[in-house]
Amino acid sequence: MAAPHAIHEEFPDDAEVIHKLKISDAHFARLLEEYDSLNDEVAAAETFVKPTAEDAETEMRRRRVLLKDQIARAIAAAKS
Repeated sequence: MAAPHAIHEEFPDDAEVIHKLKISDAHFARLLEEYDSLNDEVAAAETFVKPTAEDAETEMRRRRVLLKDQIARAIAAAKS
């Protein structure tokens, strides 16, 4: 099962656009990989699978939001 906040959950109506961008745009593909990796780290911290200092967990969440914003902008640009 995927960690909460997976991209397909965050943008459920944009699966086709995400797939097209992932295979055609290397930068977008890297953003997705980084987001997924960071999201897994946040999930591990939240579930205490990987004990993490509170400030480190907060920073990971902040970085995840920044990545999600970049992904959202790329999706919006591809749809326009």
